[in-house]
Amino acid sequence: MKKYYTRACNFYYGNHSRTLVRKKKTLPLNGNKSISFDYLEIISRKNKKLIHIKDIKNTSILLQKKIKEDLKLITKKKKFINFNYKNFPIIMGVLNVTPDSFSDGGKYYKNKLAYKHAKNLIKSGSLIVDVGGESTRPGAKEVDLNKEWKRISKILKKLKNKKCLISLDTRKSKIMEKGIKSGAKIINDVSGLEYDNNTINILKKYQVPFVIHHMKGKPETMQANPKYKNVLLDVYDFFEKKIKIIRNKGILHNNIFLDPGIGFGKNLKHNITLISNISIFHSLGFPILIGFSKKRFIKDLSGKNDSKNRLGGTVSSALFCMMQGVQVYRVHDVNEVNQSIKVFKNFLFN
Repeated sequence: MKKYYTRACNFYYGNHSRTLVRKKKTLPLNGNKSISFDYLEIISRKNKKLIHIKDIKNTSILLQKKIKEDLKLITKKKKFINFNYKNFPIIMGVLNVTPDSFSDGGKYYKNKLAYKHAKNLIKSGSLIVDVGGESTRPGAKEVDLNKEWKRISKILKKLKNKKCLISLDTRKSKIMEKGIKSGAKIINDVSGLEYDNNTINILKKYQVPFVIHHMKGKPETMQANPKYKNVLLDVYDFFEKKIKIIRNKGILHNNIFLDPGIGFGKNLKHNITLISNISIFHSLGFPILIGFSKKRFIKDLSGKNDSKNRLGGTVSSALFCMMQGVQVYRVHDVNEVNQSIKVFKNFLFN
């Protein structure tokens, strides 16, 4: 039986959106009337077509059922701890306590510098600070568990009482458990919960919120000619399968983010396809988290206009994703991205 996927598209914003929702001409995204849509892209692995929401009744009975099930997830209000997604996007600031991360390796390796930077991230508007002690850049080698914990243990304790949620960027279940006991509130495992077989047991034991992140391969080799049959649908199927597994394991809460893993086992075409069609993941029913900050695709697209900071490409990616209703952005330059969002939202959503 052919499998179909539903992607919300043709979005409206602000007062115009609210008016259209009130007149029942559009449907609200995630229960937020300030961003709504009136078209769906119905995708299979062989073809895709656009249909207006009023024309759903003209499709087959089976397809109608699928679309209506997806629309319930696309339009329902998203809940994650105490976040209000009407005020999206939420910023997750990056704190790499490593000597070799691709962008800021070594800058915050010492605890004093790490703590100072974390405070700046929070002051600039990070509601989440993502702390990592192991680089997972392309080509990075695995870090010993004890070394990884030594890098992050002190900063976790220092941040425990700060007004933000601490996310722990790690693949190792022992680090997760220690981190949770030291104040981490979110687990961000770039391996998609696949590196360590005990990870799901830790997530179930502590019922902690977490990110389902997609990565093809391992950091050491993930960029060595990655291939997909259809990157958009392959990543979607990965999420769907992983959600089913965690439900079967007894993790029933909805405090889950979905991160398609830009740059993690993807070439330029893969990354552009995922970002361009990012709204497809709304039909899985969970908030979308995306990390595009300073990544290689910005260099590939900008050519001679590439820069060390890649701030322009990061900002433009943030604004595009905001127009698709993406809820959470993992970024390095929190103040500048927040500035761009506040200005852009004033035009877009009024």
